Amino acid sequence: MQILKKQPTVKAPPETFTGDAWFDVIARGEEPSRIRVSVVRFAPGARNAWHAHAVGQTVHVTDGIGLIQSRGGAVVEIHPGDTVQTPAGEWHWHGATPGHFMTHLAMWEANAEGQEATWGDLVTDEEYGAR
Repeated sequence: MQILKKQPTVKAPPETFTGDAWFDVIARGEEPSRIRVSVVRFAPGARNAWHAHAVGQTVHVTDGIGLIQSRGGAVVEIHPGDTVQTPAGEWHWHGATPGHFMTHLAMWEANAEGQEATWGDLVTDEEYGAR
């Protein structure tokens, strides 16, 4: 057994997030595990950029009201207790609604080569507001 001490909270970088967001790394598995788990907190209106995960991603909302969209799909509102599974290679974004904070657990894995995600363009205000 190993007890890992809480790491400092990290401000999400403006290259991949619009608005204010922070994350706390919960788990970063060492081989043979490649699991990654973070708590991500979004301020109202904040969201991450379009991205796709090499092995997929699961998001579990713990607080607030959020939005999530897959490329070509509708913007969907998500609430505490909702779990969203995004398959490998599917472009998507997620964040908070304009009037609420949103916190979720983000869970994903690196592939055998260590790749975790590919980041694309920031989500535009038009894309964000298309509900």
